[in-house]
Amino acid sequence: MAELTVSSKNPAGAKVDALVVGTHTTSDGVAIVGGDLPRPVVAALEHLAPALGITGAADEVRKLPAGPELKADVLVLVGLGARRADGTFSAEALRRAAGAALRALAGTASVAVALPVEDEAELGAVAEGALLGAYAFARYRTDEAATSAASRLPATVEILAGSARSSAAKAAVERAKVVAAAVNATRDLVNAAPNDLFPAAFADVAKQAVKDSGAKGLKVTVLDDKALAAGGYGGLVGVGQGSARGPRLVKVAYAPSRPAAKVALVGKGITFDSGGISIKPAKGMEAMKSDMAGAAAVLQTVVAAARLGLPVAVTGWLCLAENMPSGTAQRPSDVITIRGGKTVEVLNTDAEGRLVMADGLVAAVEEKPDVVLDVATLTGAQMVALGNRVSAVMGADDVRAEVVAAADAAGEQFWPMPLPEELGASLKSKVADLANIGDRFGGMLVAGLFLQEFVGETPWAHLDIAGPAFNEGSAHGYTPVGGTGVAVRTLLGLVEGRAQR
Repeated sequence: MAELTVSSKNPAGAKVDALVVGTHTTSDGVAIVGGDLPRPVVAALEHLAPALGITGAADEVRKLPAGPELKADVLVLVGLGARRADGTFSAEALRRAAGAALRALAGTASVAVALPVEDEAELGAVAEGALLGAYAFARYRTDEAATSAASRLPATVEILAGSARSSAAKAAVERAKVVAAAVNATRDLVNAAPNDLFPAAFADVAKQAVKDSGAKGLKVTVLDDKALAAGGYGGLVGVGQGSARGPRLVKVAYAPSRPAAKVALVGKGITFDSGGISIKPAKGMEAMKSDMAGAAAVLQTVVAAARLGLPVAVTGWLCLAENMPSGTAQRPSDVITIRGGKTVEVLNTDAEGRLVMADGLVAAVEEKPDVVLDVATLTGAQMVALGNRVSAVMGADDVRAEVVAAADAAGEQFWPMPLPEELGASLKSKVADLANIGDRFGGMLVAGLFLQEFVGETPWAHLDIAGPAFNEGSAHGYTPVGGTGVAVRTLLGLVEGRAQR
């Protein structure tokens, strides 16, 4: 990750390879904002903007020679869109602009970012966006050009802001560094090849992440195949039995002294999802390495909470299995017993995520948390309903609203969805307590209703991130192609909110 600092120096005097300033649309054309640049430079840029094709639209990045009036070599103009009614830009607009600019500056050693920052929250957003935009995944590249991708990212990023010296500003930037590190580490896990990141390997990653964090109060516990069978974790055992590489349940617990609240997070960690015996079509199956994005987000959220020293006990449950077809795989019509005793008829082995999550939810609820949140790339129906950039949240009304508020503050898009009681009837089985699939229409909601069966009276919400977790389209804002790290910022924001209650 790039080295990030903050200063209050004048942007015009910044001796860097690239200086980033903002542009925005106005009724008259385009305005330059964020840098205290010489007035003749600003006037010339605003005059030439139409001819140069500069509109100020969000995600627009233009590079120009800086000219003799500036100490930087290159001037980068990044679009912020239109101002809000009160004349300001949202924190998310600033975050995305910083990310878009840094994404476009591969090969640039030093960058200064001078966007319009009015307070510490906006400063934190710019720092976060810059660090999220300066991300590359080159683990498997062997050719010289590609292996240098990470080294070609800006080595140093300097945020220029008048409030840089205040203690609140320093705290906001330090938080941004922790958050960005958590999101980028989640991206790395999602992007990893499934032959490298199988359940036991994921468990080792969790152990190493805790060790490397240097944070106090963190502990990792791993249940292997035998322990899962002995503990009655029928969902994990059933889904994982088709693979030569057995399932794991990893508990990552952060326990500060005198916690203000107790939060449990449960993450789906299907390290590769072939669909099992109900095998998926070959087209698009390669993206199923991302079916562990929920567990990755949970792991990094717990680590980030510990690094920030939040006064909230946070326990993450990583439900890890590889869903493969083989002579030992579970079959459609098998009946399994979830931890706690409920039986499930497996009608479709490709509806496996809810089975491992059921085990994780029961384990989490047994410890009596104040709230339990599960996050999973659970259903294709989520993408049908909300597309690839908006995640869904279901559950108890108050917890669902809490998640949406945390997401709004963090700059992630989560949309509240219902859990209609009548859809639950489709989950009835003729031979067991539940079937693992129900009505096709409203499939995202049916999956949520299935999970609800395993939380009892504990306040709960289910986050379906199937589409937003893995970007198969073009990069945008601070979001790269591949793993996005979605949900980390929302979950961490919710934990922080619980600390302030």
